Amino acid sequence: MKTFVTAASVAALLLTTGGASSGQPAADAPCTGQIHANPGFERGTTGWTAGPRIVVLGDATRPAHTGRAYASFAGLDVTHSDLLRATVTVPADCDLTVRFWVRTITTETSRSDYLNVGLAVTGIPPKTRFSLAFDGGSQWRQYSMSTGTAPTERTATVSFLASETAGNGATAFDVDDVTFTLS
Repeated sequence: MKTFVTAASVAALLLTTGGASSGQPAADAPCTGQIHANPGFERGTTGWTAGPRIVVLGDATRPAHTGRAYASFAGLDVTHSDLLRATVTVPADCDLTVRFWVRTITTETSRSDYLNVGLAVTGIPPKTRFSLAFDGGSQWRQYSMSTGTAPTERTATVSFLASETAGNGATAFDVDDVTFTLS
């Protein structure tokens, strides 16, 4: 007895058995690359949640770290707080590293103005990773923080909270090039 194999019978076999095995493992999670569309504030606060006093500017006397724009928590020498934050999705089995640059321009004489940088990740209590004071320096300095990996997809929120107290001098915290890189 002869057996005839047709393309239709092969297709039916593949459909009922779940497909052909190529011996290749399933694709790895997409754990590479920059995942925030506006890390350098070149498009203003697009992709960010910003308080009403966050100023995004490019100024020849205070140039950006790269590009032409940066976020500035404007130094007004009044008691107030400013908040800037962004939330991204971290795929399962991926680590998110957030790197950012900060400089401080100040006339303050006491240690009452600060910039707290926080990282909140699904399933982990929010945590302040850096508390930068008025004396951080007028040169750009880089900082980084990481989420670690987890077997499930998570969201990560990075926040910059500046607080200024009146009467001790004005402090402006400038933030630029906030990269969100998966690995």
